[in-house]
Amino acid sequence: METDDVLTLLKDVAEEVVNPRFRALGADDISEKRPGDLVTVADHEAEARITSALQRAYPDVLVLGEEATAEDATLLDRFRSCEHAFTVDPIDGTKNFVHGSPDHALMVAELRGGDVVRSWIWQPQHERAYVAERGAGAWGNGERLVRPPLGPELRGVTSRRSWIGRALGTLKVLDLTWVCCGVDYPKLVEGAADYALYRRTKPWDHAPGSLLLAEAGGSVGTFDGSPYRPQSDVPNGLVSAADRATYDLVQSLVGALPDR
Repeated sequence: METDDVLTLLKDVAEEVVNPRFRALGADDISEKRPGDLVTVADHEAEARITSALQRAYPDVLVLGEEATAEDATLLDRFRSCEHAFTVDPIDGTKNFVHGSPDHALMVAELRGGDVVRSWIWQPQHERAYVAERGAGAWGNGERLVRPPLGPELRGVTSRRSWIGRALGTLKVLDLTWVCCGVDYPKLVEGAADYALYRRTKPWDHAPGSLLLAEAGGSVGTFDGSPYRPQSDVPNGLVSAADRATYDLVQSLVGALPDR
């Protein structure tokens, strides 16, 4: 599939499956995979449609969908060793979606040989499309994205509640993210924050945005200083930063965080 074809697929699925349920979910449309981890009928239907289209285009590919993995944990094991794969997050920010927030997104990433080579983020309520291709740049609604210069003070964000309000060394205290990687990473690229800290590192959450940020001049790596690779286990967490110098600084300070 051409890059534009995948973006069109996400837009079509959003229009047909996701948007009609936005602020219109019934009680029977929402369930929990684990306590507090919400999933909706829109998640399941969107993932099924996206997965089916990708498998028709690439019969031998492995598609790692968030909801499929919740039902079959062996899918993640197979993903870690496969040569060609896609990750699918049918509605990133499901809790936001359930609560009526426009901060949610449909996300796909393509990996070859363990590297993310293309990625797509579609924010249906904001009507923003973010596309990246390894070595070819990052794009927002068709315009080339370059991370703007840092301000006088670094702004850090995190979705981990026990880290919010804490400061790393002399840096400003951590604020809350937009609680959706499909919004967080574009915000980092556009300069709304300078770095983000994550404890959870699921491939479908971070593969798309990590390429977008890297192609715009940013840097994503683990708490232990290793480069981020979605097919590898990341036991401690991720630093997603505006540039390499910011990553190096923040990574050197994360050891002071609780509940790592």
